[in-house]
Amino acid sequence: MASSLVRPRNGKLIGGVCAALANRFGIPKILVRLGFVIFGLVGIGELVYIVLWIMIPKA
Repeated sequence: MASSLVRPRNGKLIGGVCAALANRFGIPKILVRLGFVIFGLVGIGELVYIVLWIMIPKA
């Protein structure tokens, strides 16, 4: 079962947003990180990451 949407204290690279999304939806962290890289190439990934970093609470 997936956990709630919180940024973990360990298992994160920068802010823990990708780890939080991966834990919540039960998918590998690498897929979420790859998604942010792809969206970053088209110009929206960085903005979405920063907004989620602000909105998702720490564990």
